[in-house]
Amino acid sequence: MDYNATAPLLGRAQGVMISAMSELGNPSSVHQEGQKARRIVNLARDQVAQLSGGQSAHVTFTSGATEAASHLLTPNYKMGRSALKISKLYISAVEHPCVLSGGRFDKDDIVILPTDVNGLIDLAALEAELVNHDDTLGLAMLALQAVNNETGVIQPIAKAIKIAQTHKAITVIDAVQAFGKIPYDIEDIGADFTFMSAHKIGGPKGVGAIVSRGEVLMPEPLINGGGHEKGHRAGTENIIGIAGFGAACVQAHENLAHSLALGQKRDDLEAQMFEITSDLVIHGGAVERIPNTVCFTLPGMKSETLQIAFDMEGVAASSGSACSSGKVGESHVLVAMGTDANIGALRVSIGVETSDEDLASFLKAFEKINLRRIKQIRKPQNDDGVAA
Repeated sequence: MDYNATAPLLGRAQGVMISAMSELGNPSSVHQEGQKARRIVNLARDQVAQLSGGQSAHVTFTSGATEAASHLLTPNYKMGRSALKISKLYISAVEHPCVLSGGRFDKDDIVILPTDVNGLIDLAALEAELVNHDDTLGLAMLALQAVNNETGVIQPIAKAIKIAQTHKAITVIDAVQAFGKIPYDIEDIGADFTFMSAHKIGGPKGVGAIVSRGEVLMPEPLINGGGHEKGHRAGTENIIGIAGFGAACVQAHENLAHSLALGQKRDDLEAQMFEITSDLVIHGGAVERIPNTVCFTLPGMKSETLQIAFDMEGVAASSGSACSSGKVGESHVLVAMGTDANIGALRVSIGVETSDEDLASFLKAFEKINLRRIKQIRKPQNDDGVAA
């Protein structure tokens, strides 16, 4: 029940990876063995491009989304051979930590934009900031997630990009949680750059990609060395992981209709949770979300307590991002939404492979945990407000 943290490795991806292990060549070598490896990488590049709506020539492979974010979030770009300065980075308060950290920007050059109670970026605040942006110091950059990793809330990225483009800002979209789950087309959306991660769609861990709309505007490389990935990212390509990523993209493309249909399962699950307890709180439930995600609070239970309780029942779920060294506790997303972050929330996320038996097991555990919560709340308390 934790697909947003990582999806199980797909059989198709595993098979392609095993086959790629037998290829001995370096993709940069000109001999036949090298060119066999190069064809594996190029096929995967085509497959990533197809799922993202981009072009194969505009796909750069990375070690994952975090590296991709650090690669793109830099004040130093080039327009062809000419240096281009980015003076300010504008991000929302609910971004994934890899974007919230600001990449290679100085902290003083990062502007954090507020969100509403549903976690949607305040477009009026974005407009106001960009109106006041001083272009004489450099261009503006907007980095925004397509889908929030904790709540599943879908951001109005098309509207935000339109505002940004009006003010000549460069746009970077974190599509990690959108990629393969809902339709996403970089050309239709108009983003300058999009990045994603393989293991969120059933590919291997440790592989990601950047898709750009062109090749003229490009960031200063994060990793320098040889001319790999057209000079954008040095280092011999991980052909085994890249092959698995490509295969996962093919299956995600085929399964997109099934992924969208998860919305009914998600709605049924929430309805059954409300039948068990009426004081359940669903975060982001009032706005459009990806079909597979439920982020909820049980009043009176902290997120870490809730997560441990589910884990003891054999159910894997997350409290916030899975990229925080296993930490549980306060969520910056809930803080931005004006929620009591001391209580926290638990995220349940499902996938095409999630069975009815999995959902039934979760509900059984949920009911059991909720009964313990109610008993705890009803216990008499001493003068300090602690249950006796």
